[in-house]
Order: sequence, then C-alpha cells, then structure tokens
Amino acid sequence: MRADVPGPEEARVGSGTVPTTVDGDLPDGLIAAFDAYEQALAADDQVALAASFEPTATVMRADAGGLLVGHDAITAFRGRRGSGPVRRVVECHVRVVDADAALIVSVNAPASGGRGVVTQLWRREPRTGSGRGRPWRIASAQVQAPPPAIDRRVWRVVGEPLVSGRRDDGVTGAAPPAGSRALVGETVAVKDLFAVAGHAIGAGVPARLAGAAPEPRHAAAVQHLLDAGADLRGIAQTDEFAYSIAGRNSAYGTPPNPAAPGAISGGSTSGPAAAVALGQASIGLGTDTGGSLRVPGSYQGLWGIRTTHGAVDRAGLLPLAPSFDTVGWVTRDVDTLRRSAASSLRSADQVSVEPSYVVDPGLLSSVTPGVRAEFGRALDEATAAGRIPRPEPVVLGDVAHLFELFRVLQAFEAWQSDGDWITAHPGELAADVSARFAFGATVSPRQAEEARVALAHERRRLEALLQGRVLLLPSASSAAPSLSATAAEVDAVRSATLGLTCIAGVLGAPAVSAPVLEVPVAAGRRAPVGLCLVGPRGADLSLVELAATWATWATWAT
Repeated sequence: MRADVPGPEEARVGSGTVPTTVDGDLPDGLIAAFDAYEQALAADDQVALAASFEPTATVMRADAGGLLVGHDAITAFRGRRGSGPVRRVVECHVRVVDADAALIVSVNAPASGGRGVVTQLWRREPRTGSGRGRPWRIASAQVQAPPPAIDRRVWRVVGEPLVSGRRDDGVTGAAPPAGSRALVGETVAVKDLFAVAGHAIGAGVPARLAGAAPEPRHAAAVQHLLDAGADLRGIAQTDEFAYSIAGRNSAYGTPPNPAAPGAISGGSTSGPAAAVALGQASIGLGTDTGGSLRVPGSYQGLWGIRTTHGAVDRAGLLPLAPSFDTVGWVTRDVDTLRRSAASSLRSADQVSVEPSYVVDPGLLSSVTPGVRAEFGRALDEATAAGRIPRPEPVVLGDVAHLFELFRVLQAFEAWQSDGDWITAHPGELAADVSARFAFGATVSPRQAEEARVALAHERRRLEALLQGRVLLLPSASSAAPSLSATAAEVDAVRSATLGLTCIAGVLGAPAVSAPVLEVPVAAGRRAPVGLCLVGPRGADLSLVELAATWATWATWAT
C-alpha cells in the first residue's frame, strides 16, 4: 500500500516538513533516525555520523568516487573530507522491507544548486532482551550528488573538444605531415606542463598560472597526437611543478582513484591518469621523470609508458629535471597505448628487443609482502603457461646508491628549472614539495657534476649487465596508499617506489607499466599494481608489443 505519512513527527526532516510517502507500515523511530542523520551531516558531527552506520566490516557507502566497504573505511572518509555538504531534504520515500528493515530514497537540494539523491538501506539493531529502544542504522548508502561542471581535482580546463584533431595545427592552419590518422576518435587529457596554444602553463600552481602568458603554439607532443587525429579534451592537473608521485595538490586537491576508492591517485601525471581511469578521456599525455606515468598507471590499473629519454620532442614542455624528463602516455587498453606511442615515435629510431627477461630478487626487498607475493605468482603462472621464458636472476648492485645519485641530480636540476620563481613566490607550495626544492637549493654545481659522472658510469655498468634483456619488476612498491595516510607514510612509500622507478631514469630507457597485478587491501578488497618492463633505449614500440603479451593476464585491463 502506498500512502502519505500524515503525522508531523514522521514527515518532519531537519527544519521543515518534507513530502514523504511510505509503502508499508512505517516502523517506529525510522524517520526520526533519518532526521538525526541529516542533522548530524549538517553539523558535521563526526561521532553521530559514525554511529549512524552499522559498526560492521560489511556496511557500505558508494558515490561517484567508488565504493567504501567497512565502518572503518567510511569513518576515515568522513574524517578527511571535512565538513559535509550543505543541503536540504525536499522529498522522502520509504519502502518498508519488514519491521526491522526499510529502504529510504531522499531527494535533496544542495546549497550549491542542483538536486541530489541518496538511497539508504536502514536496519534496526538485532533484538536482544526486551527489544525496546533498538536503534536504526544505515547498512548501505548510495549517494548521487549533482555532477560538477568540471572536477577541479582532475581538470584545469575542458572543452568539447578544447582543440580538435582536424587537419591543421589550430593556430596557423598548416597541414600536418602525411601519415596515419590512427587516433581519430580518441580524446586526450594533457598534463599541465605542456604548451597548448592560447592557454598558459600552470604546472599545478595557481600563482604560476596567474602570472603566465598564453602559449603561442602547441607543444610538439601535443601536436603529434592532434596530427594523428585525436581531439584534445582538456588540460588536466598535475602535482605542484610535477615534483611528486603521490597525486596530491595543496591547491586543487587529490584526483579520485576509481580503481581504489579512498586511496591516492598517484602522480605527478595525476589529472590525466584520473581522467582516463574515469572514462573522461582515452589518452593521458604526461611526463615521467622519476615514475610520474608509471606510478599513477600502477595505482589506477592503467597501461602506461615512459619513453626513451629524448625519443619524443620535448619542445613546449616545462622542464623539471631535463636529464631525466621524458614524455609518455597512460591508457585503459594496450592497443590505444600502442597507437599513441606510434604516433609520436620515429620508427627509424626504434630497435627491436627479444623476449628475454631478467629479475633482480634484491629489488623486491623494498616492496610490500603483498606485492612481492603477487609479482612472484604472476611470473610463475606466465612461465608455466609458456607466455614468457623463465627470467634469469641478476644483481643490479646497490640500488640505494643509484637512487641517491638520481635524487641529487634531479633536485639540482629542479632548482635550476624553478628556483627563481619559487624564491620570488615564497609560501606557494605544499610542505613536501617545498622541502624537495629546498634540498635542491643546497646542491652545489660540483656535487651535481659528480652525480652526473657517477650516473653515466652506472648506466654503462647496468647496460653491460642487462645485455639488451628486459628487466621485470613491480611498477610501485605497494598499492595506492590511503588518502588518510600521514605525510611520513606517503614519503616512505615514495622512497621505496623511487628505488624501483629510478632504474629506468638512470638508464634513460623506456619502461611500460602493465596492469597485471592486484594485491589485498583493507576490508578484503584488492587493488591494482603494475608490472613494469624496462627495455633497452630505443625499444619503446617493441617493449609495448612484449607488454601486450600480458594483456590477457591483465586483471585491470579493460
């Protein structure tokens, strides 16, 4: 039976009477519990909000950012979100399941405009003793908020498209070189380090954006994709000056990670990777200096490549550390990655690589037990199935020393690239990014040159050791850390991951991250981790083909 609720107690929500319908006999206390929840939300009463959800490992809350399972995960989300949305309930519809369970669908009007819908399954606490006074709690909630025009965590500017992949450069009307239009129908999210004609480069820093002039022409890497027929969907966010692999930005926020809700997105190609993972673009154009394509690809279950150093023209790219900066892409499938790479790499400069693999067991000492176990399992299964020949063990040597040399030279070059601006604009950067630049300011030219010479020696040593074979390793030391992780915890993960990712940087070599691995995380859920293939310089396209042999094994491939 469907009926209007006549009594003011049941129909009253918040500060006014709300039109309410009920299908079934309304249980005592249900609407009062719903009203108390809305009042707690308006007051940002964290204790009351936590008490409104069942204190179990199976309680659920979902929104556009993904699904959270377990009371601890939901409570942590509320704690880091800050104050709740300001909204007014305008409709309430109750569908009674039985005396102890009911579905409530409410429509709300946020102060920011639009309409939202919340669907909640409410259950009464199990009967004990007399059963009187049993509280109602939420067992499951689905929150649908009005969609923002632009999610500022992901995008800086968006168009439909922002730049069309038509047969001219969008500025001079010149025709592109003859060649394949292999990217017609694809859309690109461009990291906010590349020049896009008519737009300034912000580098993830609002103050820099405010003082920057519009670029007169597209960066070479942008133009390659346009020439291949892709549309530029928009300019996406990056970590501040791209000097991080976490994906956090103190001004714009952390882009969502749909593959691991409640976890960081990974950076510094954070916005393009999130745009691709969310389905808002099919190609993310980014850079990789110390892992900035491979890490967000790993955390979000995407395919990604860091190209051979210098293989893609860096004209129109704001530098961080030119000795290591490379161009690359993230995609949801390996075929799109293949076409993106082929559109921007000169085939005459490419070499082939044989499917011969090596593994350094010592590299696994810095990864989490879950990643170590999953990496071993994936190799064992692929070898047993005949997908790859069994990798040979190698010892790369003191990787901690390698990382320290990398860190010193990267920091020195980063300060040379951006130090003048940072000095003139104190207080504009997050503490962790500011600390890295501050270290770079202390590195002398002599120290930088010593590191450069030592790295050249290490490159020659590693190339002789690898002998053109492909190094297999995890793309990151762990799955994506929680959004609630402390700065110290994120920094520890960063250091462990850079110990893996810096190897390709030292070699100047291409590296592909394939979404093959998944590891257990909280509440019995699993999250992606990439399998990384590092090949010899110039073997970019061949390395993508080798990575493609893993496609049918890729848990997170779409």
